[in-house]
Amino acid sequence: MIFKFRLIGVAALLLAQMSLPVFANNLTATVVSVGDGDTIRVRTGNKTVTVRLVCIDAPEMKQNPWGQQSSARLKQLLPVGQAITLRPVETDKYKRLVAEIYVGNRSINVNMVQEGQAVVYRQYLKGCPQSKDSLLQAENYAKQQRLAFWSQANPVMPWDFRHRTAQRATSQAIQPQQQNNCDPAYPDFCIPKNSPDLNCRDVTQRRFRVLPPDPHGFDRDGDGIGCER
Repeated sequence: MIFKFRLIGVAALLLAQMSLPVFANNLTATVVSVGDGDTIRVRTGNKTVTVRLVCIDAPEMKQNPWGQQSSARLKQLLPVGQAITLRPVETDKYKRLVAEIYVGNRSINVNMVQEGQAVVYRQYLKGCPQSKDSLLQAENYAKQQRLAFWSQANPVMPWDFRHRTAQRATSQAIQPQQQNNCDPAYPDFCIPKNSPDLNCRDVTQRRFRVLPPDPHGFDRDGDGIGCER
């Protein structure tokens, strides 16, 4: 009976994915490369753009081994040269296209969550009104089956991992040997270059100097002072 229930659950998830609607503003593209478990580069028209998979969050690469496994699985699902369809949602502050990715009628975003290679990013679920239920069902299935990321006893959510990493980095005084690795946009404290996407809640400092280009978007009103509230 348990095996039968699992088969029914998988079939329901697959049916939900196959029934996702086609949107008028879809873009066709070709995969150029995969960065991690939720970021890829694609060629669409005459442009190459970075795409962030909407509504999901994959483990960070430093969350060994989950980040590496997630990236490897996305490379299997989206090999270089794979033809895909994008459902654009927005462009984020890093100028990445945030989108849902389809191969045929199959949502890769849902696929990654269903296999436990990514989690639902509930903070941004409003960007996926049509696939919200499929994403939540997929995550529930992955949790029940203890797949990949969910096989851990106490998994640390990717956003919590980023928050803790940022707090450790910004709570320490800048050492001379660190200078070359600190983002020059924030001269009052050290945020390592190429840090993952951070928000004001991820750093301990307030009302600090911000210089262009402000890659993390701390200075919302453009007055040169970050995280004023």
